[in-house]
Amino acid sequence: MMNSTNNALEVITLVESKYNVVKTEHISKYQVAFEVIREDIHSMLNFLKNSGWKQLSYLSAIDWPEEDKMELVYIVFNWDKGVHIQIRSKIDRENPEMDSILPIFPGCKYYEREAHEFFGIVFHGNPDSMKQLILEGWDDIPPLRKDFDPRAYSEAHFPQREYTETFIELNQQESKQEKRAARQAHIDEVRKGGKK
Repeated sequence: MMNSTNNALEVITLVESKYNVVKTEHISKYQVAFEVIREDIHSMLNFLKNSGWKQLSYLSAIDWPEEDKMELVYIVFNWDKGVHIQIRSKIDRENPEMDSILPIFPGCKYYEREAHEFFGIVFHGNPDSMKQLILEGWDDIPPLRKDFDPRAYSEAHFPQREYTETFIELNQQESKQEKRAARQAHIDEVRKGGKK
């Protein structure tokens, strides 16, 4: 069996001979990334699965609001070669849609649900992709989009609390705040060249 570096180079040669890759990154001896056009995603994932990359390790997205794009990221793994492959492709941010890869990787069902929930991406062909998975009762824009404002959401949905400088001792235990403050004062003094 070849080592992982040779396997990664072999993957690059294999993929670039079959697909018009926008960008290739040899991230490490264990990981290669390819940026492709969205129309090549399904064909490429099917090709890689038939070539030994049988495990879909992850599917997620990245929000690029300055480009008005969402970037889908699929990660597949080949146990024999020990190499992860990232397949990346950008889609429209205002109308983020992609056909599901459920026919290729049935395990994508929950990854696509999560990507819909956190980024708002619609996966056509996955009947469960729009069911809530984690954020039960969520009523705002998807929280991993960069225009989501967590402070505004918190202020709109939760009562405001007043916090004081006083620390409450719990379970009748001695407060550790004074010891921490003394330790930090000692560290600061040592850094300034004072006593040790």
